[in-house]
Amino acid sequence: MLAALTAGAQGLSWKFSPGLQHIHQLILNLHTREAQELLSRTPARGEELYQIYLLSFSETLDVLISEDAAKFDIIDKRFKERLHRLEAMDNSPDALFLQAELHLQRGFSLLNLNQEVNAVLAIRKAYNLVQDGLKKYPGWVPLKKTSGVIQVMVGTVPDKYHWFITLLGMRGSVAVGQKQLNELRASASSLSVEAGILYYTIKGLINQQFPEAIQGILASLQQQPENKLLLFLGVNLLMKDARSEEALGLIKTLDQQTSGLPLHYIDYLHGEILLQKGEYDRAISHYLRFVAAYRSENFKKDAYYKISLAHWLNGNTDHAKRYFDKARQTGRSVAEPDRVATAQLEEGRLPNAKLLKVRLAIDGGYYTEARKMIDQIKLSDLTSLKEQAEYYYRKARLEHRTGNLAGAKVLYDQTISMAGQQPWYFAANASLQMGYICIDEKRFAAAETYLNQAIAYKKHEYKTSIDGKARSALEMLKAKKSA
Repeated sequence: MLAALTAGAQGLSWKFSPGLQHIHQLILNLHTREAQELLSRTPARGEELYQIYLLSFSETLDVLISEDAAKFDIIDKRFKERLHRLEAMDNSPDALFLQAELHLQRGFSLLNLNQEVNAVLAIRKAYNLVQDGLKKYPGWVPLKKTSGVIQVMVGTVPDKYHWFITLLGMRGSVAVGQKQLNELRASASSLSVEAGILYYTIKGLINQQFPEAIQGILASLQQQPENKLLLFLGVNLLMKDARSEEALGLIKTLDQQTSGLPLHYIDYLHGEILLQKGEYDRAISHYLRFVAAYRSENFKKDAYYKISLAHWLNGNTDHAKRYFDKARQTGRSVAEPDRVATAQLEEGRLPNAKLLKVRLAIDGGYYTEARKMIDQIKLSDLTSLKEQAEYYYRKARLEHRTGNLAGAKVLYDQTISMAGQQPWYFAANASLQMGYICIDEKRFAAAETYLNQAIAYKKHEYKTSIDGKARSALEMLKAKKSA
């Protein structure tokens, strides 16, 4: 019996019928309500498991984008009902995959709502089901979607959760996860599009390989120019790569898509770009629109802090102080931008305006403006060791971004030296960037030293993301050294 199931599973890749393929495309375009209505009117005809997958996927995207806890409470009951039905079915590859996928989707939703322990337990169930499925049906590619995502998640888990993950018996690897997603991406499965989106997102946000990641997402956008999910990811990746002007073009296209799930977070990102450009009044307008519409508390502390910065840079000191105090009293410090805002709020003062303008311009890719501003900064403008170290870090980032690696390396090392053991994020990121440069230069021993140094900095506001990137780079470095 098992041999027959295994043999049958080898050739399966999950192919939706044309009707369900259309519904899948609607979901990926964030038209979740329309997709759910179509599913409710579509007869199963032997595609019940596909329908369960699509319905659960659409509801999960809805919760992840809205971060609506009340909505999740309703959907969580459906998760449990579906899992109960699946557990009663035969131990087929389809049922195993779907159980694992639903547990993973539930884990993502719980994680997004800051229920971290319950999220890890749900992901562990998915992990165990995937491991069982891969042993029984090693050639069945849909399992590689769930497995690939879990491998990446566990492979980049923050320090504070390592003991818990190890205790639960989970092991992860970004490289293994990417390989699995790439195999699914290249297959004939209807899930290959999702795998491609995940693959390129990880390439950018985890591996910092932005050119390849952006090229992949933009290539998909050429085929689906109005796809909201692809546009949303494109905006995020372009901004992370300091290409804010290009991101604005995608935001303009997104703003024309009025149907489907509302993406209030885009107003926040639009505000970020306008702040980088020095268009302070327009930035404030977008931040205020975001906090008025977004249901979650995430990013609101940072949004109010950014409004304070916009007023500060615009010369409105009274308004800056008012929104500084409002940021202190609003939201929570879970999302990384909120943690960064909290660190500055706890200092009790607004940052050095000249350094801040340089930082914002570099972050947006406005390098000509950044160079003019940094050239005007005098030593007397830097009133503390932290500001002096940050000054060299900003110069390093500018030289790195504009291709002057020799200058960047000197300035990164100067930043690290000046910071000493201080828990300043820019010293940690200087070490990370030096690690990347040394990998490119095939100076692998030096790269390993810098990457471990990046991880060694404690209690800074970017610790989770910098540590995750450094660990991913160390894993890639290990593969390069053994090749």
